[in-house]
Amino acid sequence: MKTEWLYGPHAVQEALAAGRRRVLELRLEDRPEVLRRYEVLAARALERGVTLRRVPGGELDAAAAGGRHQGVVARVTEYPVATWEELSQVSGKEAPPVLALDRVLDPQNFGAILRSALCAGVQAVIVPRDRSAPPTPAVSRASAGALEHVRLIRVTNLARALAELKGRGYWVAGLERAADRGLYETDLPRPLVVVLGGEGRGMRSGVRRRCDLVLSIPQEGPLDSLNVAAAAAVALFEIRRRRREEEPRTGVGRR
Repeated sequence: MKTEWLYGPHAVQEALAAGRRRVLELRLEDRPEVLRRYEVLAARALERGVTLRRVPGGELDAAAAGGRHQGVVARVTEYPVATWEELSQVSGKEAPPVLALDRVLDPQNFGAILRSALCAGVQAVIVPRDRSAPPTPAVSRASAGALEHVRLIRVTNLARALAELKGRGYWVAGLERAADRGLYETDLPRPLVVVLGGEGRGMRSGVRRRCDLVLSIPQEGPLDSLNVAAAAAVALFEIRRRRREEEPRTGVGRR
């Protein structure tokens, strides 16, 4: 059984809450203020049969391999990557959006995107195996634990995966700074896949060719473009806003 060390209170807390992987051991820094701060976390872990240890800070530094642990690490089973079949269980026009990321390599950006995706109600996040930051403890920490809840699918060929989704009735919309069509002025069909390219390089040409729509986020100011994590947040919450506005509204009728 492969295991790894999660570090940081949010990542560990959300791993416990999600229940998607086993938490085998929780280590807290043996200082009174740290132990007090994480009393609830420790109690929750003990309720679930997790071994609890109080250790010197140096042991936590070693387990976190230099990552910022804030006095908390946990030994957990490896991250449970979702399967393609899990995505196929949710389809049709009312299916939540899917997010596809091409060449997002920075763990901080990846984590921030996953946090936005979870909060915006994204159904799944698809990434290529060889051109993406892997789902490491650093990504879990950067996502404030959102990685532990997200349905993450890693594929061999992203362009081929998009083609298969199109065959299932999905529309594919890519985001690109230089696109002529603006996000806010364009009707977004359902079900929808949103594609973002990586830091500075954007989508590869093969991935871009799979897009039915290529849209830009209007912006002002001297900077060339938004950070990919910021662009993801803007786009996903715009989609969420539209979906909520289109939902049938019910209320109490007049007497």
